[in-house]
Amino acid sequence: MPATVARRLSRLAPVRRFARGIDRRAVVRVGIVAAVCYASWLAIATFGRPYNFFDMKIYHGAVVWWASGHDLYEFIAPRTTLGFTYPPFAGLVMLPMAKIPLGLAGWLNGIASVAALAVILAALLKPITDRLGWSLWFTLGIAVPAAVAIEPARETLGYGQVNLLLFGLIMADLVALRWRARRGSRVRPTDGPLRRLFFSGAWAGVGIGLATSIKLTPALFIVYLMLTRQWRAAMTAIGAAVAVTIGTFAVTGRESTAYFTSVLWQTERVGAADMTPNQSLAGVLARLYDSIETPTLLWFSFAMLVLALGLSRASHSHADGDELTAFTLVGLTTNVISPISWSHHLVWVIPAILVLADAASRRRSASRLPAHRTPLGPAGSGLSSLGGLRAPIWFPTLVGLRHGIAAVGLYLLFLISPIWPYEHQLPEVSHYQDGFFGVLMENSLALAIIVLLAALPWRPGAEPAFYTEQTRFERRLSTRSPR
Repeated sequence: MPATVARRLSRLAPVRRFARGIDRRAVVRVGIVAAVCYASWLAIATFGRPYNFFDMKIYHGAVVWWASGHDLYEFIAPRTTLGFTYPPFAGLVMLPMAKIPLGLAGWLNGIASVAALAVILAALLKPITDRLGWSLWFTLGIAVPAAVAIEPARETLGYGQVNLLLFGLIMADLVALRWRARRGSRVRPTDGPLRRLFFSGAWAGVGIGLATSIKLTPALFIVYLMLTRQWRAAMTAIGAAVAVTIGTFAVTGRESTAYFTSVLWQTERVGAADMTPNQSLAGVLARLYDSIETPTLLWFSFAMLVLALGLSRASHSHADGDELTAFTLVGLTTNVISPISWSHHLVWVIPAILVLADAASRRRSASRLPAHRTPLGPAGSGLSSLGGLRAPIWFPTLVGLRHGIAAVGLYLLFLISPIWPYEHQLPEVSHYQDGFFGVLMENSLALAIIVLLAALPWRPGAEPAFYTEQTRFERRLSTRSPR
């Protein structure tokens, strides 16, 4: 009997050796990531809507129509009044879809969009994970499915939209500005010219230029680059947009002429301003007036104020060395002032959540520093100096708690997306059908974006992704010998 037991135990020895070789911490992390993915799937099923690549059907039908010899902007999707509304360069980019089935086009767009989102989050999270000592890949495994579950991402994927791809093009320029600020520190003397060009960040602005050629609203980033005197990136963006537009004119002159002379000004092609998913300032005003159209003068006045506020705060964030927050503020500004900002356009809420969470973490870390290591007052006093006032050293924790609660609340708002239970459509149903609470819920995402634009904190010195550029006049002064 003992010999039998011994033989059985000897057979289990390889299993025990294999079990000892498994990193239990890695197994736990894989389990956590799997649980987050499953929770995100359930959240999309619970709070999302039935998705059937509705917008992709329009894009696919338009390029098939165009490839068969018809005019691109004459296409109207069956059983709708909607047609192709993007510039002709976007039509050229999408033209290969005419050769593949609609379903395959939708899934390929979804895979590319999730991949772009993963790359974006990796770039945004790396400075934070490096500072906190976290694993980038584990953090990314949680962040990607969590981001996919919220309204802008799930609507983009479900409708077959391109917002995450455009988001990726713009954020690629943020990465290029980082590399440019480091003066190509990742470039080795043995590297070839292409690698030197890539890692030098000299191409910063190309992504914004291409995004502007596909959809006009990213042009506000060019204005921001000029306001902050990032001249090289601004000129690169303008050059890329102009070159692509001129090239498109050369290839599709008829469509380009039709777009810039007619289609661009036909705002009714995209839908009524008061539609619930239009979470822009114009949509809020239209719903508050219970009208299909936005009061133009009132909207223009408020939009100019919001534009000035957004660009001013972005410029100050840039000057304080937080380029991520600056880009986020510009993106939020485009969402607010655009006449139409569907809920799937609001992708800039993703970096806003990261900024709030990181601000909370930084405040909490500041409260843990010993008093003798910080300008917080004498050691052991339990007090800090904050703007000339004496405050408890745990005060930053309370401020950080506020930012943390804001990050969680913002995420939950865009996860639940309370606009849809209170969706109304004129003239059948008034936007005041469900009273004040219904109005608040129907405009909740837009109101959150406006509040973020005014109150999103930036983190001084957190991520200086800009570089010093001297103008020709300044170089002349610096090289002129003193008298």
